[in-house]
Amino acid sequence: MTLPDDAPVRQPPELPAASDGARPRWWIYRGTGEPLRDTTLGELLPPPPPWRAFHGGPLVGAPPHDAAETDRRLGTYRPAGYTSEFARSEADMVNASLLLRRPLLVSGRPGTGKSSLAYRISRELRLGRVLRWHITSRTTLQRGLYEYDAIGRVQDTAALRAAAGDTAPGDDAPAGPPGVGDYIQLGPLGTALLPHGEPRVLLIDELDKSDLDLANDLLSVFEEGSYTIPELRRARRRHPLVRVMTDDPDGEAEISGGVVSCRAFPVIVMTSNSEREFPPAFLRRCLLLNMPDPGEDDLAGMLTAHFGEDVDEEFLGPLITRFLERSRGQGGLAIDQLLNSVHLATSHRGQGEDGELQRLVEAAWHRLDGTVPGVRQG
Repeated sequence: MTLPDDAPVRQPPELPAASDGARPRWWIYRGTGEPLRDTTLGELLPPPPPWRAFHGGPLVGAPPHDAAETDRRLGTYRPAGYTSEFARSEADMVNASLLLRRPLLVSGRPGTGKSSLAYRISRELRLGRVLRWHITSRTTLQRGLYEYDAIGRVQDTAALRAAAGDTAPGDDAPAGPPGVGDYIQLGPLGTALLPHGEPRVLLIDELDKSDLDLANDLLSVFEEGSYTIPELRRARRRHPLVRVMTDDPDGEAEISGGVVSCRAFPVIVMTSNSEREFPPAFLRRCLLLNMPDPGEDDLAGMLTAHFGEDVDEEFLGPLITRFLERSRGQGGLAIDQLLNSVHLATSHRGQGEDGELQRLVEAAWHRLDGTVPGVRQG
């Protein structure tokens, strides 16, 4: 049930009233799962604070869509709607991030759906493909901004020179030396900071796994909204405009003078499993959101988004209850473990005894701390 990007969408339902009976007028992101209709984020978003205004240019083209990846992460049956009080707090922080042009740092236990927030924002605000930067202990700022294949350029230049030496009189001369732009590819962060007309959504996943210096290195980029590519900066007199590859499939962008400056500051969602602390200066420049463990209504909404409304509620309700009990007893399970068990159950129902089905389903609910999973007996 994948919906095409140009398919008509219904008007988002009314939001729940605030505690004083009024709906927050400054909300742009609603968290309903329904894409914007008859408008764009650029039309709705007010001007930034003067200290967060950026003026990069010229504007680059609109980003590609990636409905398949979004549906894979969020499900194809939408909208899931509001399911908890946390949805309001989440929407508050997302909207504050949009208005202030500040990154959002989402922390919480592994498996609670932190990274899905980036895809929910992109789907609802129709911002195109989510740029994802997965962090490891070896990740550096430059890898997020761009990569330069100097060795490949040297090898190709040597090959062209060798080919030129073998050219017989009268043969066509081989092509000239390769341009530097052919060996530069922007990373997810570098692509997000291109001068887009509307903000790109960038997911920086598991930031707490990074080297201690990465958070500090990100500060200047977040503050300036720009970065320099030294290889292009040195060649700017001979090549003032250079076309490079981006992180989007088959994407290209033209860089002027070796400097990339954003126009619309990207929507940055950074996730953390709370495995380490971040410097105060870094936290001061972020908005913080703690993702709680999902409740029964949250899980039911997620399952409906992936499996539709055809799943037997008499089966689904007790399954969710058992999952939450097991999660509390084992220090926390992941949402995808529940998704796996429901898929097993819906594929297996009617093919065995209830006890066999229950053992099969709960076999997916193993502990996340590396210990041997406990499987419920008969």
